[in-house]
Amino acid sequence: MVVLHHLNTFTISMEFFSHFPWSFTPTPPSRFNIFHPRFLFLQKVNKSQHLCHCSSVSPSSQQLQEQVADGGGTGHFGNLVQGYGWKVRKMVEEDHEMRSVANIQAESFYEPVILFNDVFFQFFQAEVLAGLLYRLKNSPPDRYACLVAETMTREIEDRQKLVGVVDVTVFRDESVLGYLSGADEYLYVSGIAVLPDFRRKKVASILLKACEMLANVWGYKYLVLRAYEDDWGARKLYTNAGYRMVSGDPLWTSSWIGRRRRVLLIKQCNTT
Repeated sequence: MVVLHHLNTFTISMEFFSHFPWSFTPTPPSRFNIFHPRFLFLQKVNKSQHLCHCSSVSPSSQQLQEQVADGGGTGHFGNLVQGYGWKVRKMVEEDHEMRSVANIQAESFYEPVILFNDVFFQFFQAEVLAGLLYRLKNSPPDRYACLVAETMTREIEDRQKLVGVVDVTVFRDESVLGYLSGADEYLYVSGIAVLPDFRRKKVASILLKACEMLANVWGYKYLVLRAYEDDWGARKLYTNAGYRMVSGDPLWTSSWIGRRRRVLLIKQCNTT
């Protein structure tokens, strides 16, 4: 019998797979081997892209729009925000960085099992990667973005280390739009995750600030996210970032065994 254990971690967002269509079931890449210590993902996506870094600590919307335009069809741009020793930019669509993103989210959302834990983790990590590839392939560059936080200091081999990640997607759920005055779409924040060694070091805060900057660039008035009702750490983080709770899951939906009640939080962006 396999027994599930909850992670004793600060999980900020639980709506990780919420933006998958109902008909989509993520599957491991065709070259993934669950019995190999590392899954093989060899496809190169836009390998020739280079980072465009912005020297401004708090770039204006006009500067960011120019950076987006410079990225052409790739939808790539430089730093959205930086602070507390971290900076946030859009993920580069190349295999090494996408595997890093999948690993960060997998470490945050995976629940370990007693038997064959390493195998199941690799399988879960492959599904996270497959979901990322699906969103990149099926979303216009101005309707989905994966943002990554990295250190502002150089690491081994002159590389910068990714420490956190967040997904931002344009949504138009009618049940949510009822709380958003004058909006027909909004940015949904999900999959926010931080490596264990870097939690409680303002990484999540800078990721949320980057989401707000991206909303200004794309011209959206509202940011929306969900959290567990009993996750007081996450809710405090969101409240400090300017989010307010507007509703919760119906009580009957949270009466199922193992299902925790979620709350809906929104933030109106400053578009001035």
